[in-house]
Amino acid sequence: MATVLVVDDAAFMRMRVAKLLKENGYNVEEAENGLEAVEKYSKIKPDMVLMDITMPVMDGLEAVAEITKTDPGAKVVMCSALGQQNTVMAAIKAGAKDFIVKPYQPDKILSSLKRFIG
Repeated sequence: MATVLVVDDAAFMRMRVAKLLKENGYNVEEAENGLEAVEKYSKIKPDMVLMDITMPVMDGLEAVAEITKTDPGAKVVMCSALGQQNTVMAAIKAGAKDFIVKPYQPDKILSSLKRFIG
């Protein structure tokens, strides 16, 4: 069973996504900021990361850059309400594989997961 690390500073969003993923057969780990995500990634080596961009302590762009520095093959999908093209490009340049705009649509999340981890 694939493990997904869900990173968002909003507990409600983590809970909502975790519920969706668990219902679809994924193991779920959670982090509430980028720094915690980097630390958890190195310990659990999840199959995929769903990461918010705007968070305290360390934002998602910094976190994806740190994760991909140590694991260039990391599968990180950025999630944010900031759907502007420059934000999407910054996420891709930082190492993200995909970008999902909030509010989360369950089919978009599941489609992205299936594309990258089956």
